[in-house]
Amino acid sequence: MRSNPFSPSISRRATSALSLALPLVIAAVGAGCSTVPLKEGGTLSSYSNLGAPKGNLQKSRVYVDGVWLAPAKTVAITPTTFAFSAATRIKSPDDRTMVSNALDRALCISLSDKYRTVAPGEPADLTIRSVITDIVPTNKAMAGVSTVVSVGSGFALPVGVPRLPVGLGGLAVEAEAVDGSGVQRAAMVWARGANSLQNKPRVSEVGDAYSLASKFSGEFSRILIARQEPKGLDLSLPSGQRMKSWLGGKPKYAACDAFGREPGLVGAVAAKYGAPPQWTEKKLKPAAAAY
Repeated sequence: MRSNPFSPSISRRATSALSLALPLVIAAVGAGCSTVPLKEGGTLSSYSNLGAPKGNLQKSRVYVDGVWLAPAKTVAITPTTFAFSAATRIKSPDDRTMVSNALDRALCISLSDKYRTVAPGEPADLTIRSVITDIVPTNKAMAGVSTVVSVGSGFALPVGVPRLPVGLGGLAVEAEAVDGSGVQRAAMVWARGANSLQNKPRVSEVGDAYSLASKFSGEFSRILIARQEPKGLDLSLPSGQRMKSWLGGKPKYAACDAFGREPGLVGAVAAKYGAPPQWTEKKLKPAAAAY
């Protein structure tokens, strides 16, 4: 009979650590999300076409003119702005610029799968206008504690402890795609709060808003590419140009470089250990003034 390779003291410590972690896991699963209301921010050219609200964790109202979008070939992305009420919640202009650039960059990269992206002001079949209408700041102190608990538990437990369900951030965005005459052809009002299981804690006031900006861009780009409101999760594999861009490489179209390059693997490692996104994002010019 083979002997137990682990000493009784090690087994007892692991059991004790697991018993201490379980309440945290249960609490995180049961209450681990922030709430951001879905409301009209007054920045779209029209709200009358939007459908009924959908979703729980992620809430949205959507409109899409699939027939008109079918022949569209080119798209321009106007830099995202902040509604005044949202801008006042984040003290640093650089932090606001970082979030808006992350949103526009993700949108530009995703739309490049179908459309040729051009710089704002150039002739385009579609022009995208996005406004951040609400933002819930991340509690930096609690994000730091969550990082220590999550990373530390990985060395003592067979599974990591989810993020503590305290101090979570959130984001709300409105966006529309208009044609050359300014007629709305697609629109979305969207809101989502960070949760304990899916959003890694980052020690930054905009840590959650930064990651959620890409979530919004992914959803809106799916609508424009599919020319309809998608149903269910997107299980398709990312294209080669997306992978190259996400790894920090040159984007498919030069217009996307206006929003900076993805931090790539360095950014992924930084996120794993809770480092602020400011550490790996290159500073860009400030975005347009608040709406």
